[in-house]
Amino acid sequence: MKADIETVLIDDGVIWIASNDDLTAKGATLNELDDDLRRVLLESGRYKAGSSVTVFMGYDYSVIPTWIRQYAYHYFNRLVTIDL
Repeated sequence: MKADIETVLIDDGVIWIASNDDLTAKGATLNELDDDLRRVLLESGRYKAGSSVTVFMGYDYSVIPTWIRQYAYHYFNRLVTIDL
């Protein structure tokens, strides 16, 4: 499945953040992150209500300790389809 949008995903210890040059969505849980992403996409005006947008969230593994990165490279990546 090809993504319509690619973002970087991080967890700052309190909230999840998915962002790129055009958008930033936040949530205390992944479900809240997806809900905020839906809101951000609708408010951007680029996507119409009723459409679906596939978003790739590539986890910024630089926040993982160096010694374990080799085992966690794809661990947190997400591919979600957001129904607007």
